[in-house]
Amino acid sequence: MRGRPGEPMPTQPATSRPSSRAEAEALAGELIGATIVVPASPGLGRPVAGTIVDESLSTFTVRVPGRRRTLTLAKPGLVGTIGLSGSELPLSGDALRVRPEDRTKRLLAGGPRRFR
Repeated sequence: MRGRPGEPMPTQPATSRPSSRAEAEALAGELIGATIVVPASPGLGRPVAGTIVDESLSTFTVRVPGRRRTLTLAKPGLVGTIGLSGSELPLSGDALRVRPEDRTKRLLAGGPRRFR
């Protein structure tokens, strides 16, 4: 969305990019097997806590303890925390909305994001 003539362009929210180099390096690696915690939201209804078992361009598949079936979470608008290497990192699904195999070059190199 463009602003009025002479006004600066709106910037993306701070949660759209990892805040530090260490955070970007952690998120650029493999996320399968990491724990994920997402608070209740209008799309989910209740909080979700589980383990990521699969990932695609725009979804995470999560195994939730106590459920027989996996749960698919859409990345756009997803906010929560992800546990990687013993540390909790803020999760922004919008920043991770890239193919898993392209995440390293996009997050670490700051490359183009063609898929939105």
